[in-house]
Amino acid sequence: MHTASDVAKWFLAHNRSVMDDGDSEYISNLKIQKLLYYAQGTFLAINDRPLFKDDIVAWKHGPVVESVYREYAYNGSNGIVFDEDFDFNSFAKEENELLTQVYDVFGQYSAWKLRNMTHEETPWIETQQSCVIAKDAITDYFKRVYVE
Repeated sequence: MHTASDVAKWFLAHNRSVMDDGDSEYISNLKIQKLLYYAQGTFLAINDRPLFKDDIVAWKHGPVVESVYREYAYNGSNGIVFDEDFDFNSFAKEENELLTQVYDVFGQYSAWKLRNMTHEETPWIETQQSCVIAKDAITDYFKRVYVE
């Protein structure tokens, strides 16, 4: 199982390659948080197990993985420049495929659009602020709304 930081780096590295093709812009900390949420939810719904072990917490601006938030907090609301080496082979083929799909579907939206989307979804709505969003709630919601 991966860490949320590993998955965030996957998105940043993938985005970098898309940017090289001139079809994207840097991902902000707010946006990476939402991509992590959608990746975890989709993976849980399809595989009945988490993609990463970290908890997702209900914050004012939507679901957040606190450790990843802190990792990129220095960046403020600016896009994250990712210049680290990254090995996509550290992810299984089906994980790479799923993350690519999540990026293609949700990465097209702005950070604020994604924030607003999460504010309309029951896992965030039904979780008290600053509390962990239950993986079961995420799984059930994504199975019902996104995967079926």
